[in-house]
Amino acid sequence: MMAYKPIPEYRELGARQFFEEIAPAQQPIVIRNFVQHWPVVAAAKKSPQDFAAYLLRFYTGKKARIFVAPPAANKRFYYNDDMTDVNYLRGEERVDLYLGRLLELMDRDVYPAISIQNSSPAEILPGLIDENKSDFFPDEEPHLWVGNEGIVSAHYDGADNVACVVAGRRRFVLFAPDQVGNLYPGSLNFTPAGAPTSMVNLNEPDFERYPRFKTALDNAYSVELGPGDAIFIPMLWWHHVESLEKVNALMNYWWNGSAAKNATSPSPIDSLNIALLAMRDLTPKQRAAWRCLFDHYLFKQDIDPASYIPAHQQHLLGKVSLEYVRAIKDYFIEKFKK
Repeated sequence: MMAYKPIPEYRELGARQFFEEIAPAQQPIVIRNFVQHWPVVAAAKKSPQDFAAYLLRFYTGKKARIFVAPPAANKRFYYNDDMTDVNYLRGEERVDLYLGRLLELMDRDVYPAISIQNSSPAEILPGLIDENKSDFFPDEEPHLWVGNEGIVSAHYDGADNVACVVAGRRRFVLFAPDQVGNLYPGSLNFTPAGAPTSMVNLNEPDFERYPRFKTALDNAYSVELGPGDAIFIPMLWWHHVESLEKVNALMNYWWNGSAAKNATSPSPIDSLNIALLAMRDLTPKQRAAWRCLFDHYLFKQDIDPASYIPAHQQHLLGKVSLEYVRAIKDYFIEKFKK
């Protein structure tokens, strides 16, 4: 059994401390009993049937996006064997029919992994959020995930994330951003669920093919959460997530990044793709030279690159108006047309 590093845990944590101390530190934490007061958590603790009945109180008939992975996928939502497609089906279904099927599969020995992923409660279950609010996120709409036992391989989010377990149990395995090279991330542009995903099966790692993954495991963190618990996953922290029971649910909040509501474009991942396109034909020494510029303007910043430039000539290095941002975007739109 792998000996993972523990994640610091809190039981009493206020919003001010979280946003002024915890979130800026960009280190994961667990918040036990964070949403234990939610009625949906109370229903889930009674039984899966009570949980489903509680959700259906708010249902108005709209369909939700569902994902179905066959038993041969071993509960893992991932690529197919030759990486020409994914190993699951996507579609839409009525939530009442979906929840009925979820409960039916509890009695099966062999069954597919099914999941409602990244859905908007305000659209499919209006009123659910009003009864299950977080004082930490009064202005952020959560995202809803409901399914049975399933595995999502290590990936990252482009925003800070607080994930609240509502029903069932979930296991999280986290890797810091500096482990990216040891995780063997797959394609930037063809992904199982929107973000680059580790090519390594964490539960059955092929160390001959992916030897550096041993280092990633040596530096990995893990925790198991139950109903009412939450975890803070900073942006770009890779996380492998396993739903451990036949009825599981989670609501999460993304903010302060490209996955957040009202996020501006381009996103950092857009910028990475553009940089790859712009520098693909440069030599290693030329790329190293450009790295010095990126370090100066974005990363190391031993000196504030705007500190010695008059404010009226700082442009993107200083404060910018919405009109200026729009002008910059228009410039690149025209440039990319050529």
